[in-house]
Amino acid sequence: MSSSDIFIGETIGTAILILLGGGVCAAVTLKASKAREAGWLAITFGWGFAVLTAVYTSAPLSGAHLNPAVTLALAIKSGDWSNVPVYWAGQFLGAAIGATLVWVAYYGQFHAHLTDKEIVGGPGAQATAAKAVEAQEKGAGPVLGIFSTGPEIRVVWQNLATEIIGTIVLVLAVLTQGLNDSGKGLGTLGALITALVVVGIGLSLGGPTGYAINPARDLGPRIAHALLPLPNKGGSDWGYAWIPVVGPLIGGAIAAGIYNVAFA
Repeated sequence: MSSSDIFIGETIGTAILILLGGGVCAAVTLKASKAREAGWLAITFGWGFAVLTAVYTSAPLSGAHLNPAVTLALAIKSGDWSNVPVYWAGQFLGAAIGATLVWVAYYGQFHAHLTDKEIVGGPGAQATAAKAVEAQEKGAGPVLGIFSTGPEIRVVWQNLATEIIGTIVLVLAVLTQGLNDSGKGLGTLGALITALVVVGIGLSLGGPTGYAINPARDLGPRIAHALLPLPNKGGSDWGYAWIPVVGPLIGGAIAAGIYNVAFA
């Protein structure tokens, strides 16, 4: 795989991942969406199918890492760090592009949601669940959850530990079951296994923090949220933003260490 193939593949794949994953969050969250309040099962399966589609699309070009924690783990496993910056660059760029495409696809719904007084407040507005969440997640605007993750209860060590644990599960599954014959990316069956593991992580471990388990998935869209012209969008919660970046990287490194000791 050339550097250009890796960069293009990771950019396209991660953009698809965030377009479909962020898209299901928008579908469930925004008031004028037909899928409004479809629930957590819709979100977890939506993200699983997003992973499946993104991996199958980008695997022929880049091996479909789509996650800096996976790239880090594979570098630790193999000892080859030469393409890590290229993978990471494509992943973060693709994530920002995917988040922007979610905004385009749901443009009218975003505008309707963020100009609704019951969502953003104003004279005569009633307290709603959205406002309660906004108050709990200080600095987080009412649609930030479409773009990035946030904790239900802010306990820094627990939030960090949850992201580490979830990423260990994901990366161990990738390293033990998901790799192609070259060991440099996900294979055809590995894509399906990984997608199902992501669904499982969401169902079992997603409750506390929203299961970022991918630094690019969280940081790229958070930057997009900060830059996009969304009315009354509120803050991007930068005080929390380091946790879904650092936690998955730590989890990926730990998973690679476990693999090298127990499976290699």
